[in-house]
Amino acid sequence: MAEAHQARVQKTIEDMVQSLERDHIRKMQGLMFKCSAECCERSTDSMSQVHNCIERCHTPLAQAQGLVTNELEKFQDRLTRCTMHCNDKARDLFDSGAKEPAVRAMMENCVGSCVDDHVNLIPSMTHRLKENLDSIPQ
Repeated sequence: MAEAHQARVQKTIEDMVQSLERDHIRKMQGLMFKCSAECCERSTDSMSQVHNCIERCHTPLAQAQGLVTNELEKFQDRLTRCTMHCNDKARDLFDSGAKEPAVRAMMENCVGSCVDDHVNLIPSMTHRLKENLDSIPQ
């Protein structure tokens, strides 16, 4: 993928992740630490009970991180498949006798379309992630 296209996707994804972290994940982290601290204050519980309590405190955050990671992996897979399709089209065009400048131009346009299509998916992906994060019981 051309550097400009890659930078555009990366910036958009970074902005989305920062927004999710600021508006959802950070709050969950705070609750996890408070919950864990309360577990540690239970002086009558056994070491095992405290450990299990802390594990329960970590579960919502682990679920949230898993959701975000899974969604980003699916997004990356789709974008990769799209750009691989562009590579195939470029190879076919080159094999049919097209000159390198024409193949490069086609490749640039194809990858640009992939990036446009996938960047346009980010708002709905963000909305879906926010809904899923909000549905995780704390």
